This record gives sequence, C-alpha cells and structure tokens, in this order.
Amino acid sequence: MSAAGSLLAAVPAAAVLLLTVATRPRGVDAVAPLRLAVVRAAVLTGAYAVLVVELLGALHALTRPAFVAAWLLFLAVAATAAGLRWRRVSRLAQPSAATRRAVPVGATVPAGPGPETPGPLADGGDAGSDPASRRVGRTPGGLLAVAVDTWRTAGRGERLLAGAIGGLVLLELLVASLAEPNNFDSQTYHLPKVEHWVAQSDLDFWATAIHRQVTIPPGAEYLLLHLRLLTGGDQLYNLVQWAAGVGCLLVAARITAQLGGGRQAQLITAFVLASTPMVALQATSTQTDLVCAAWVACAATLVLDGLRRRTGWGSPLALGAATGLTAVTKTSGLIAVGPLLVLWGLAQLRLALAADRTPAGATAVGQVRRSRPAGGVARTVGGSVLILLVAAMVVGPFLARVTAEFGHPLGPPRLRESIPMERHDPPSILVNALRIGHTAFDTPLAPLRRLGAEVIIGGADAIGVDPQDRAITFGREVFPEPAWYPDEDRVAFPLAGALALIGVAVALVRPRRIDAGQAGPLRGYAVVVLATVLLHTSMIKWQPWGNRLLLYALVLAVPLAGLWLDALFRRQLAATAADGAGTGPGRRSVATVAAVTVLATSALAGVLALSYGFPRRLVGSGSVFTTSDWDTRFLRRPQWADEFRWAATEVRDSGARRIGLVQQNDNWEYPWWLLLRQPDGRSPDLLALQSVLPERPPADPTSVDAIVCTGSQPACAKLVPAGWRLEFRGYVGYALPPGR
Repeated sequence: MSAAGSLLAAVPAAAVLLLTVATRPRGVDAVAPLRLAVVRAAVLTGAYAVLVVELLGALHALTRPAFVAAWLLFLAVAATAAGLRWRRVSRLAQPSAATRRAVPVGATVPAGPGPETPGPLADGGDAGSDPASRRVGRTPGGLLAVAVDTWRTAGRGERLLAGAIGGLVLLELLVASLAEPNNFDSQTYHLPKVEHWVAQSDLDFWATAIHRQVTIPPGAEYLLLHLRLLTGGDQLYNLVQWAAGVGCLLVAARITAQLGGGRQAQLITAFVLASTPMVALQATSTQTDLVCAAWVACAATLVLDGLRRRTGWGSPLALGAATGLTAVTKTSGLIAVGPLLVLWGLAQLRLALAADRTPAGATAVGQVRRSRPAGGVARTVGGSVLILLVAAMVVGPFLARVTAEFGHPLGPPRLRESIPMERHDPPSILVNALRIGHTAFDTPLAPLRRLGAEVIIGGADAIGVDPQDRAITFGREVFPEPAWYPDEDRVAFPLAGALALIGVAVALVRPRRIDAGQAGPLRGYAVVVLATVLLHTSMIKWQPWGNRLLLYALVLAVPLAGLWLDALFRRQLAATAADGAGTGPGRRSVATVAAVTVLATSALAGVLALSYGFPRRLVGSGSVFTTSDWDTRFLRRPQWADEFRWAATEVRDSGARRIGLVQQNDNWEYPWWLLLRQPDGRSPDLLALQSVLPERPPADPTSVDAIVCTGSQPACAKLVPAGWRLEFRGYVGYALPPGR
C-alpha cells in the first residue's frame, strides 16, 4: 500500500471523528453522550458509504478518482459541521459575566463530573448536576479530565476489567493489521465480488458459477470496496470487522448504561463480549457477522433512547439508516431489528397517549377534559413510516437488482430454500432450536457433547422428527458437529451464552433484583432478546457454522448478563459490609464464586483464541509473525498455495489476456484476481465459462486465450476446446490453446 493510499484510507476515519463531534447530543440528560455520538456518526457514515457505491455504480463510475472526490466532499462537510458545533460548545463553555464576578480570584471552573460519573469509557457528561461542568466535559481537555478522574476513582476490579478489554482490542488490532485476508467464504465470494465491481466499474450482475457472489447482501463488501479503491489493495480489509467489533463493545456498554447499569456493569458487559472467542476471532477477519451485529446494536441503543422520551425526527432517520444497513449487510439481522422497532413504536405510542392525557381544562363538576390523541399517534406513525423509507433508500437498490434478475427480492429458489427453515411445525422448530443450542454451548468435554446429542436425537425420534431432515438442516450437513475449537466460523460461546441466558431470565422474571427503577425497560428489552432467539431458531436451519449467524443475538443479550453480574456483586458487597458491622453472614455466595470463576475462564478463552485461534493466530504454526503473506492466505488449504501460483505463472507466461474461469459453487476465486492482476495494477479480464444466472450467459470457451480451473478436473475438461492442452495439479488446473 502506497503512502497516498494510507492517507486516503485515513479520510473515512477522520470523517467519523469529526461527525462524532458534530452529532454529540445537545441535551444534558443523554446517557453516555459520547458513545451516542459515535453511534450517530457510524450510522451516518455507513449510510453514506452505501449510497455512494449505489450512486457511482449506477453511473458506471466505481473508480478511484470518483471515490476520492466523494470522501473529500464528505470530509469537508463533516469538518464544517464539527467546526460549527465546536464554536457553539466553546461559547457555552465560557463563564458569563455574572459567573466571573461570582468566582473568587484563583478559583477554577469544574472541568467535569466528579467521582460518581458512571461512564466507564470516559464519556463525560453522564452525571453531575452542574451544566457548566457538563459543557466543559465536551471539550478535549474536559474529556481528558473526566477520563483521568474515572481511572482515579475506579476500583481494582474495574481497572482489571478495563485493562483486559484494552489488551484484547489491541491484540486484535495487531493480528488484523498483520494477517492477510484468509477467510474461506471471503476467498469464494466476499472478496471476488469486490474485484468484479472494480473490474467493470458498476454493480451489474455477472455470469458466475457461484451464486453467492450476486445474491448475498453486499453491505460489508461495499465498505471493503471503499478501501480497495482508496488503497489499491486488501491490506486494510480486516480492519472493517475490527472496527465493527470495537463498535459492538461501545454500544453494548451503552445499552447497559441505558438499562440502569453503572460503570462496573458496563465494564463487565464489554469484558464478557470482548473475551468471547467468536468476537475475538471475527474481529480480525473479512467475514460479515460483526458488521451485521454492530448495525443491530446501533438500532438497539437508538430504540432504548425512545423508551422514556418522545423522539424528534432525527431518531427515526438514524433508526432507518441502521435498519437499512442491517438489511443490506445480512438479512438475518432483521430478525432482531423487527422486534426492536416494535418495542420503539409501542413505547412512542405510550408516551404520546400519556402526553395527550394531560389536563387541558376542567368541566363545571371538576372533571378533566382530555385532548384528542390523534396528534401523538400521527407523529408516531409518521416516524415509523420515515424509518421504513430511509431503510428502503439504503437497501432498496440492491433488492431492486435482485428482483429484476431473479423475480424475487430474496433471490433464486436455491438461496431461499438453503438457509431458511422449510418446516415450521412446533416439533420441527423445537428440534432445530435444541440442535442450535447444542452447537452454541459446545465445550471440549466430548462425553458431554455426545450425551447431549444423543438426548436430542432420541427426543426428536420420539416426537416424529428426523434430526437430519433436509427441511431443517442446511445442505448435506449431519448433526452433531464439534464446535468448541477456536475457529472463526464455528467456535461456540458457552460462557457468554450461559451468562446471557441467566441475565435474560432474571430480567424477565425478577427485573427488580437487577434494578427496581428499571424493571419495565429491563423486561421489555429481555422480551425483545427472547423473541429474537425464538425467531432465529424458527427461521434459520441448523448448520455446523451457525454460531457465527447468532452473533448479533449474542451482542444484544450480553448487556443483560453484565447487569445481572453487577447486581450479584453488589449484593455480595452489601452482605460483606453488613457482616463487617456484625449484622449479616460473612460467606461468599456460591453464585458469586461461580460468576468470578466464569469471568476468569472467559478471559483465558479470549486470550487463547487470539493466541492459537484459526486461521489467524499469534503463536505456533501459522503465526502472523512467522508465516509469509501468501502462505497466510492459504492456511485453510496450505496445499493449494503452490498450485495456484503454478497455474497462474503458466497462464501469464503464455501472454493470455482474456482468461476463462471454471469453478464450482464453493471454490476459491479470489487468488486468481491477485495472481493474474496486470502489471500496471489493473484487474485481469476474467470471464466465467459457467453461469447459474439464467439471464447472464457464460463466455464461449473459444473466445478466451486461456482457461484456469479449480475443483473438478472432469468439469474443467468438458469446457476445454478440442486440441487445447489441459494440465492439472490436485485442486488447480489450466488449459492453453495450441502454440501457447
């Protein structure tokens, strides 16, 4: 990556920082205002990034100059908005003449909230009764003062949690920066679709044997496309998921604060999430699950803001953008966004009706005359419509292309029937849910895994459901499948999952044990989480790598785990204090000891996942420090590295320009885009010789200068013209015409 590419890649990050300044809430009652500003900035930037791709794609202008111009324009707008907001804040921070007269010589204006600030991540403005101190807390100096004061007043446990979170995030950044993209699905369709867009300068579909290159929502790949055109390569691709992981931590901590959690509860939430192996491994990957989870979490925190106060038009705009970004990234995320939007609508209606019942006058007999509620209801309906319209603007262009191509917004029948459940009778849903739970809670204890699987299979047979039924099982996979090993595609999360389940149960049944003042919001949020899990298990088939598909639900549920654990520790602390006063027992509860043990084990799991996880690790065979860039890309299939190089070298040496491509649905295409790139950096002219798109016929094999193949040699041989020379080594082959 060139120096110019590095500078251009910094432009989107700078724009997000400036928008964080510009969108910081003006009111003094906002929970964790800095994190709310980050959410707003991220959603706004994400929506802009998607719309830029759609607009420039429609103009056949997916080129580096066009993207540079788009980002420089966005940066200028963000800088202007931040400058205007900064001047306003600075003006408000200046003490008035009356204040200056009242402050004695040598005294200072408070720089920020005091020791009772609940925000663990130095948000500033989360507490404190002095409006002037809150305004000062919005300046860099004030934020630094708040951060220093927060660390000074933190307990030993809180510092330990914060240090562990920071250490895990930095280790993930190190791995993400050093490792080349090597996710299996990314080699097959995530990254090839980016290269197709660059090669053709638009978003039109193309002939391909891999339908997922055009049918799977491309939101995360849109973000990669920006980096590809700004930097000229894929060196920074892993940072998209890393940034999404950091966003999940920040937003999950804010959700905890919105539900009444203090500094310790927020830190526990972030710690449990950060140390979950699936999160740690995906944060260094080019998968898309963390990106989806981040947009879902943004929608959740925006919804919670609307539980206690009427929202203006800005909140529906942000909610619509978060909904659209979720849909264009991974449609399964809508399983959570749907119940969240229902919760938002019900809360807004309740607040509207409560406001409209305010006494407008009294009759002669003292009765209250109430105003008509139509205005508040209309406003809520209008906000709901606005959410849908904004979401449609973000995801609509992609859905329109899919509908035009396949006659259905969800793509061809093979996609609609492969992942979604095809049976919805209660016994089938129950078996599917039990299998998903078995895989999600898998552990290295093989006897426990076998026993659980035997119970599920026996129970399924007893109620007349085939546990391997293709209508409730993805592809040709067979249940059970071990999922404990720290692999980015399938690793289980028994610790975080168990804590989340307990948190959801307590919030549903006894929310006052967590926070008596937040019983309503806690129960409502727990209902949304429970509904999300139930909908997921009734709509998505079991598959061995289904744990990563559940990641968005885990991110939603972990705040309840943090709140429950914090309440448990606070009760233990109160009991210890009572014992010191001679008024209570002095024993640590079994639940407290178990919780501390689980948290310690969770920390170990996170460290081990980053150290020895697959396919990117810090130590051992395949370490990012000792493995070459090319070999890192092939850690999933080491034997293919030399085969791809061999075939690509032969084709390049032949002088071929138009290159035919033969492959099957799950084969690796991305290495060809790297190896056959032209000397000046332009994309190779790769043409598919097969196509699963009825309206996109494949190229004629006789019209190309060479053919490269992966997978099946017989399938390749059928397409090679007579008289051509075909060579094959294991997985990879090539064919050249006579004389080349």
